[in-house]
Amino acid sequence: MYTAKGQLDRDALIRQYQPLVRKLAHHMMARLPASVQVDDLIQVGLIGLSEALSRYEAAQGVQFETFATQRIRGAMIDELRDSDWMSRGSRKSQKDIEQALHRLEHQLGRTPLESEIAKEMGMTLADYQALLGKVRGTQLVYLEDMSHGGDGEDGFLERHETADPHADPMQMLRDQRLRQSLVAAIKGLPEREQYVMSMYYEQDMNLKEIAAVLGVTESRVCQLHSQSIARLRAKMRSH
Repeated sequence: MYTAKGQLDRDALIRQYQPLVRKLAHHMMARLPASVQVDDLIQVGLIGLSEALSRYEAAQGVQFETFATQRIRGAMIDELRDSDWMSRGSRKSQKDIEQALHRLEHQLGRTPLESEIAKEMGMTLADYQALLGKVRGTQLVYLEDMSHGGDGEDGFLERHETADPHADPMQMLRDQRLRQSLVAAIKGLPEREQYVMSMYYEQDMNLKEIAAVLGVTESRVCQLHSQSIARLRAKMRSH
């Protein structure tokens, strides 16, 4: 889009891509605690969109929407990290859930039920499900630490956003093994949780859309997502 003077019409492009910003913000909400407001994410995403318009060069051979999506997500993640949105209490609760899952899987030799996890943690099912809702958002970024080598090193997402894919064959092999192990772990999830993971990560659906498909509330989708990630982290510890 260009103005009458032949200059890029930034205002028109921002209006055109505002729905993309909103979509990315709503999609990210399942990974974030209830204290994070979607409107705040949208505002930060619009700043990322503006930066993408300033830095985009068509000659690079990348479509603008792809380039903008990376910038928008990056701006949101940077804001969340700067504001230290993962509280110490949430991290502890997440680890408590993972440890309970790990113990039960060894005791039972199978994937434990929600009611069994609640009992192991000394909680009612309702209280356990409420806890799942509170710890959402401590998980997906947590997945980065599976491939952390130590303090100060880049995480999984940072390496893959910036690194040359051919620069380190050994790292590529390690990451491929991680992915294969993760795929196997996902296949071991209860059926409904597999559906949630597939719709959220593969089909790029948001909480409201997933809830409509499953016939449950958005808060229940958040609980299922949190529990799925906790199960995966418990299984992937050895990797």
